[in-house]
Amino acid sequence: MSSLLHSAIIKAYWRLLPLLFLSYIIAYVDRNNVSLAKLKMINDLPSFHYRTETIFALGHVVFFIGYLLLEIPGTLIVEKWSARKWICRIMITWGIIASLTAIVTQPWHFYLIRFLLGLAEAGFFPGVVVYLTHWFPTQTRARAFSLFFIAAPIAQFISPKISYYFLRMDTIENGIYYRTLFKLKGWQWMYIIWGIPAVILGIVILFFLTDRPKDANWLSKEECRVLETELSLELVRRQVVGGHLTLFQALCHIKVLLLGIAYFFIVTGNYGVDLFLPTILRDWYHLNDGLLTWLLMIPPFGALIGMLIIGFSSDRTKERRFHTAIPILIGAIGLGLTLIRQQSLITMIILFTIASIGTKAYLPAFWSLPSLFLSESAAAGSIGLINSIGSIGGGVGPIILGVFKDRTGSFFLGILLLSISMCLTSVIIMILRFDRYHQQELHKSTQQLTMSNKNQELIISIRETENSTKL
Repeated sequence: MSSLLHSAIIKAYWRLLPLLFLSYIIAYVDRNNVSLAKLKMINDLPSFHYRTETIFALGHVVFFIGYLLLEIPGTLIVEKWSARKWICRIMITWGIIASLTAIVTQPWHFYLIRFLLGLAEAGFFPGVVVYLTHWFPTQTRARAFSLFFIAAPIAQFISPKISYYFLRMDTIENGIYYRTLFKLKGWQWMYIIWGIPAVILGIVILFFLTDRPKDANWLSKEECRVLETELSLELVRRQVVGGHLTLFQALCHIKVLLLGIAYFFIVTGNYGVDLFLPTILRDWYHLNDGLLTWLLMIPPFGALIGMLIIGFSSDRTKERRFHTAIPILIGAIGLGLTLIRQQSLITMIILFTIASIGTKAYLPAFWSLPSLFLSESAAAGSIGLINSIGSIGGGVGPIILGVFKDRTGSFFLGILLLSISMCLTSVIIMILRFDRYHQQELHKSTQQLTMSNKNQELIISIRETENSTKL
């Protein structure tokens, strides 16, 4: 890597990733803080008492129905129009709608707000994935992804304890009355306060995010030229290796569909565990809110470390498939072992930490796979499709745990199905064999393009010499 290219990438890291990182933290909290809020909502809303777990699981299903509708259009908007303006729109609308969860009093209110929140947030995650491919070459892409994706475990790490102080409002604890403003309950303030940063960040992104390297006045002309040249060469290489696929051809590509199915199974496990872990720990160990929120910080910390290691290792070795499949398989085993009852709380937290590593550490390597064989709109649309199929799993996972808990009174069968679902993802990824082949083909095409560029430069030089001699 040349010094100019390295300098441009470092500047892009510092300019773009902090904003996107903060935005994803808020997005993850606004999407998932219901897992803690429901512990208090059921005490204040009588209509939520019957089939409580099913109600909240259905709320997550309708969120992902809304999310699904705008996934592919959102990624195409980022590719063809403006990531800056689209992400700004997403954040402002989701911040407002997330805050409106505070006015819920009936289950149908809850379903409507969750559906609108899904519509508002749709396109953010895959849109950012597409956006990062506009800035970071393949050799640094998994690292850039990992620095963005770690926002999810960090959100899980910091939000329980912060949210705990909101939930204490208007409650009596240890003989102390915690007063709140405007006679709102603690869970209502939690939704409102977490929604405000999304609106603020949306406005900041409109003014500070840059769509493409050519628009970046914070890059020198030489840095911009080198970075755009590298990204353009990668586009040509992918077309040399895989041909130029139309959007429709890419959406029907067998590898795209298999990646979507694989993502569905791992997202099923991820959201099932994320949404019900507070309830599982309280149900099994009868923990108070204070201790529970401290313990909930441990699994995401493990996922954070795992994600950084996988991202950097995947870029260093330029290997994606095993860096995706192996962490997921280890996480599935960890989740399955939680079914052995009568284990100590410490052992159970360790096992859920292993499961959390499996459901998140694979992400940087996984999202580097589509761009190995697709480019431009084909890659953008395919990333949207993969995330759309996966989003269905975001509704299925909570439904599996919620319905089986309400029907059987136990989480056993639900957790077993989530563990099997994660194993299926690992198997599918291992079946897909394109990583090494495409790396070799890309290397060959790079050499050919480099030689052809040198030949063209030599021909131009000879012609200029001949013309000067004639003169």
